[in-house]
Amino acid sequence: MIRLDASTVLLQWAVGGLFFSWFTIRSNEIGKGYATMLRISFAVIAAGGATAGLLLEPQLFRDSVAIAVAAVATVGLFYRPRGIDLAAVVIGVSGLVVAAIDAGGNEVVSLIRILVGAAFLGAVTDAMLLGHWYLVQPGMPRKLLNDLVKVVLWILPFEVGAMLLPTGMVSVLNGSVDDGWDGTLGWFWVACAITTGVLTFVTTKALKERSYSAVMAATGLMYLAILTAFGTDLVARAVLA
Repeated sequence: MIRLDASTVLLQWAVGGLFFSWFTIRSNEIGKGYATMLRISFAVIAAGGATAGLLLEPQLFRDSVAIAVAAVATVGLFYRPRGIDLAAVVIGVSGLVVAAIDAGGNEVVSLIRILVGAAFLGAVTDAMLLGHWYLVQPGMPRKLLNDLVKVVLWILPFEVGAMLLPTGMVSVLNGSVDDGWDGTLGWFWVACAITTGVLTFVTTKALKERSYSAVMAATGLMYLAILTAFGTDLVARAVLA
């Protein structure tokens, strides 16, 4: 089992978001403003992770890494060397590895959950933000959003699988692990996982429509998916903490 703390979750979110920022901008088909928006957003999230860690549950290496991630993302606002986002991701992963080891329990399972969760939360967040960016740059290839939504759909089974690794959500569903709500949280997690899959799949279908409104519909669906995605990741980790 793992311990859930805000600092690690925020660092996960920032690392995953910056990775998929690179994933989208690497083709140079999107304006620089999108990268700027994401770097600001995830620099703030990483800084929030460092602050939460220092105030609530200090872990010197992880919190120092969160500060470094925020700093590198901020540098990317003024100097745009190729791969600056990946540099922040590499730094951030080292902090997540230490956080996984420090979390207790099965270190391998903890590491899988933290890294897969980082990718999952980052991808679904960036998909929602990218959908909004079509309002700013409506001429962008729809393929950019479609690729990112498909990534969410591909990562979801790994996210669910990571939470099923022992001791996992199966133990919550069969009552071996008490969720404190007579099993309600376990079934809520199942509902979140299924709903995330359905919303993401419907989004891929919406993006096949030619009208511009289809992109806005896809963005709205991803708004809902980000809520259920966080439920899929955080509810499981909280119950198993």
